[in-house]
Amino acid sequence: MSLIYLYAFVSGITLGSFYNVAGLRIPQKKSILSPRSHCPHCLYVLSPQQLIPIVSYIKNAGKCSMCRKKISFIYPFIEFSTGSLFVYAVFKLNTTLELIVILTFVSFLTIIVVSDIAYMIVPNKVLLFFLPIFLFQRLFIPLTSWSDSLMGGGIAFFLLFLIAFLSRGGLGEGDIKLYGLIGIVLGVKLVLLSLFLAILIGGTVSIGALLMKKAKVGVPIPFVPFIFIGTIAAYFHGNELIDWYVSNYFY
Repeated sequence: MSLIYLYAFVSGITLGSFYNVAGLRIPQKKSILSPRSHCPHCLYVLSPQQLIPIVSYIKNAGKCSMCRKKISFIYPFIEFSTGSLFVYAVFKLNTTLELIVILTFVSFLTIIVVSDIAYMIVPNKVLLFFLPIFLFQRLFIPLTSWSDSLMGGGIAFFLLFLIAFLSRGGLGEGDIKLYGLIGIVLGVKLVLLSLFLAILIGGTVSIGALLMKKAKVGVPIPFVPFIFIGTIAAYFHGNELIDWYVSNYFY
């Protein structure tokens, strides 16, 4: 079993490296295949040995081996996070068909997180690419019912649209469409929990950043990372959280 976890982790960090590239290039309408990966500062093209996920970053102390300028910590963080979530998915779901759904879902969300952190954009190309995949997966690997996915996607989309309308642009158009896809995967109950957790975490972090003067009032911050945390928590532990809440506050 340990070999399966190792394979999942290596696969995850390797794909995580690719998701970094996809999240950075797709919003800029650049090819995800060429040119080869390079230093964002001096444009030095990296050799295969310099592209080993996490290891290369640690070996070079987080700096370009040529110009010695700092490389963003987001690269190894995304790689490690993807690898860790792949392992956790295998641990929770073993080799059931649902594992296919969550690995695809993690991949999708990771690309969106990178894009949102870098440009505060949720690329339509990524959404449109994964939409038919999630619909197809939920058709053959459904939740309690096929209708739960459709209702989850519809309710999440219109709820976010309503929030954006009432807040007069407090949410981006991309976040609205993103939650439509999240709803398809999670269904009604868990997508509502995902939204609650995302707002709770995002609001707490934002208030903390303002108090510590790390952010300014009126200056937007990326919201997708909070959506990511809330969604992953809801997917893996949503039913447990709901049961805990109901047992403690309604009985």
